[in-house]
Amino acid sequence: MAEDRLHYGDWIVIAAYFVSVILVGIFSSCKNRGSVGGYFLAGRSMNWIPVGASLFASNIGSGHFVGLAGSGAATGIGIAAFELNAIFILMMLGWLFVPVYIAAGVFTMPEYLRKRFGGQRIRIYLSVLALILYVFTKISADLYSGALFLTQAMPEAEPVCCHHHLVGCFCTLHYRRWTDCCNMDRFHSDNYYGAGAFVLMVMGFIEVGGYEQLRHRYFSSYPNTTLQHLGKKDNYSYSSCGIPPDNAYNLVRSADDNDLPWPGVFIGLTVSSVWYWCSDQVIVQRALAAKNLSHAKAGCLLAAYLKFLPLWLIVFPGMIARVLYTDKVACADPAVCQGVCGQSSCTNIAFPTLVLELMPAGLRGLMLAVMMSALISSLTSIFNSSSTIFTMDIWRRIRKNATEVELMIVGRLCVLILVGVGIAWIPIVQSVTELFHYIQAITSFLSPPICAVYVLAIFWKRTNEAGAFWGLMLGLCIGITRFAWEYSYTNYPCGEGYKSEKPDIISKVHYLHFGILLFGIVFVTVVVISLLTAPIDDIH
Repeated sequence: MAEDRLHYGDWIVIAAYFVSVILVGIFSSCKNRGSVGGYFLAGRSMNWIPVGASLFASNIGSGHFVGLAGSGAATGIGIAAFELNAIFILMMLGWLFVPVYIAAGVFTMPEYLRKRFGGQRIRIYLSVLALILYVFTKISADLYSGALFLTQAMPEAEPVCCHHHLVGCFCTLHYRRWTDCCNMDRFHSDNYYGAGAFVLMVMGFIEVGGYEQLRHRYFSSYPNTTLQHLGKKDNYSYSSCGIPPDNAYNLVRSADDNDLPWPGVFIGLTVSSVWYWCSDQVIVQRALAAKNLSHAKAGCLLAAYLKFLPLWLIVFPGMIARVLYTDKVACADPAVCQGVCGQSSCTNIAFPTLVLELMPAGLRGLMLAVMMSALISSLTSIFNSSSTIFTMDIWRRIRKNATEVELMIVGRLCVLILVGVGIAWIPIVQSVTELFHYIQAITSFLSPPICAVYVLAIFWKRTNEAGAFWGLMLGLCIGITRFAWEYSYTNYPCGEGYKSEKPDIISKVHYLHFGILLFGIVFVTVVVISLLTAPIDDIH
């Protein structure tokens, strides 16, 4: 870890890749940039292939490379349930939700709710909440995971890596506008990602001896510090740490499983997924950019097929990294982990470690370029959607006569502010053991009320503004309370010997189960208040 792990051939590949991206971006900036519709929705002229590719690419960022592979290294294939669940939800997006959004003729999801219910308070509430969620679950997580990858490749660059990301993200927004060609570049980035990750997967399986050998060796991938003290009656407190779980190859696990209980996976995860895939601006904006409904549906279908890939291209490589580099990836003793990645668990370095240790020069550089491209792609989608929400839903209320030029300038300033806040939140993200579970936990605390309101808004005509608003308010209070309560207690690492101070209502109620309860509470609240108050006009 003391030396730069990149060969000069890697730097050549990285430079060539990003030069090509910049050239495509400069060319694309000359097209379809003269209107708000062209800037934010690619002129609504995309065909189904870029739609599907951008749906997939907008979801797969550096947080997926780091988070999915890290959770795979820690607990096995169960984390792939988050990816496989999306296959069914994408069908709902294309066949149930997008037709309504297209018929409404909206730019943003809060704008849809304004047209559906009338009034402004729900739209403003959702706009602000969306920006908060982007900071907590997307921007900071992507910046952290991208920085983690870079610091593994270039240890000397650690003090400045976040600044590199900041400059890169700003340049990305400046040169790569949300246009047809920008999405074509995202499509080509997907090809590079798929090819590079496929090569890494094949090399990993060859190195480990095949699938059956991976299955056998994974269950015996104990770190040396654990093996040396296993079964001994000494004072070493970490002998039970770093042990792979017995259910590592189970997608469906018991209802009391600490990581992925099956009721939470089948119901709670679906609630969060409906919010993310069917009402989140970052994702829905990709489908709304399609030239017509048929292309939007076909794009959703393509994205659904692509969601089979992360299990093989990310999760299994994470497990392979644990088998091949057990003492690094699965370190259990904080003193050992400190020398590898930090005092907490190092499973999050599984994918970067496999790339840097296993791949030859040139291919290593390609994968680093793909990783950075995924970061740029994800952040571009987030920043563009965030600026859309701020300019269309908030700024236009402040400046009702704002010109399109003013809106675009304000959108870029919004991006700079979000980047700054996201970087400031990174230290909180760094303290988390498994990045992917952190993201999903916050999502389960805050998204179920939004999911409930969107489902009722689309499928139950009697839903009115009062029911939706007060349901959201109640859900927000409950979710924020659980969020603050959850992280107000210290999470002691394995072997520290401290008893958890969390009350049973937190420690024994999984975040996915909490999402189910919160969705049910808000759903009932919206229905009851809607029935007790006057219905909205038929125009809505």
